[in-house]
Amino acid sequence: MEASWGSSSAEWGWYLSAQQPGDSAAEELRPLLSNELHRQRSSGVSFGFSVFNLMNAIMGSGILGLAYVMANTGILGFSLLLLLVALVASYSVHLLLSMCIQTAVTSYEDLGLFAFGFPGKVVVAGTIIIQNIGAMSSYLLIIKTELPAAISEFLTGDYSGSWFLDGQTLLIIICVGIVFPLALLPKIGFLGYTSSLSFFFMVFFALVIIIKKWSIPCPLTLSYIEEFFQISNATDDCKPKLFHFSKESAYAIPTMAFSFLCHTSVLPIYCELQSPSKRRMQNVTNTAIALSFLIYFIAALFGYLAFYDKVESELLQGYSKYLPHDVVVMAVKLCILFAVLLTVPLIHFPARKALMMIFFSNFPFSWIRHTLITLALNIIIVLLAIYVPDIRNVFGVIGASTSTCLIFVFPGLFYLKLSREDFLSWKKLGAFVLLISGILVGNFTLALVIFDWIKK
Repeated sequence: MEASWGSSSAEWGWYLSAQQPGDSAAEELRPLLSNELHRQRSSGVSFGFSVFNLMNAIMGSGILGLAYVMANTGILGFSLLLLLVALVASYSVHLLLSMCIQTAVTSYEDLGLFAFGFPGKVVVAGTIIIQNIGAMSSYLLIIKTELPAAISEFLTGDYSGSWFLDGQTLLIIICVGIVFPLALLPKIGFLGYTSSLSFFFMVFFALVIIIKKWSIPCPLTLSYIEEFFQISNATDDCKPKLFHFSKESAYAIPTMAFSFLCHTSVLPIYCELQSPSKRRMQNVTNTAIALSFLIYFIAALFGYLAFYDKVESELLQGYSKYLPHDVVVMAVKLCILFAVLLTVPLIHFPARKALMMIFFSNFPFSWIRHTLITLALNIIIVLLAIYVPDIRNVFGVIGASTSTCLIFVFPGLFYLKLSREDFLSWKKLGAFVLLISGILVGNFTLALVIFDWIKK
């Protein structure tokens, strides 16, 4: 029996999940598989570092769009929606972990394989590819819009028209010279340590947002708005709204779903956790989501209180206009850009892995294929970053479609398919509600976003 452990845990999980209760062979294999998995994972990552890793997976460019969401939902409306999405994200991870224990899988794609065969694997992998492309393009969009402004703030004199102040030129240079070479590496583990700085950059960003709230006057004076906004001295401009809904509110839940998506990283982190158990990994998830919720809420609240209805869809743009040569703002811009730059190559890897699992799962490693797929992904995200005019479009479409599927639809659907519990059990009812709400919310918000595009 010991010689047969060369097979992957996913293959054994497939075998076990296919057996009927009471099957003697399956019952004999279950404790052996559990012991083997425990032995393989005994020297894993600590609880604290696992929380840190998952927070790095959660927090990204979404933090720059949440103040705009608050401006279009109100403080209480935003708080309730953000809390709801955070709770749903935590519950859907709970379902994923339950299925992980049952099937012994180590990837989201394999859950699709176990639930619906190869078509399920293709759908999940395709969703992950689209989600990661959207995430990478949103990061590059930040670089395209913010890097020229950051460079110009260090210059004296008129350099308008210079190539080093053109966002598209800088974007292409960075992708060719930095992102593509780093993404080409077959193993890029050292960037995981470097990107751990991104969490501290996010905390620094939130602190700066708090401090700079009192540096921007309200109502905005003529010198601040003459080129950017219509002049208004209404006192209502400086009163926060508790509830506010408009056509722009359609971007709320998609942006929040985009901001809390970490589900493709949960299972790999679980596999590396010291003394792994479902409860321990759930505690890791709850802690990471709670801390991310806190940082998101603080950044959104004070970003909104700084600009009120004039907040930009990408928060840093507002500070670039109102505080163009502020040293602290310049520092936080560089930190965010540095974090974004190091994150893009990392996101290449799950996207490329998903492509490999669809088309080349039975092929040996090839540098030619590896390079071509990386190059194709790089070209796609650069084109999206160049031609997408607004970051909220990325948040809206990707959040309403792929993020909603990965957080709401797939966990509920897979649990209903794989679990042997009675349909009226609390978990299955919860999975059913998650599935239906994901379908309704995703389709409704996507329709609103597309309708908003058509009107404009």
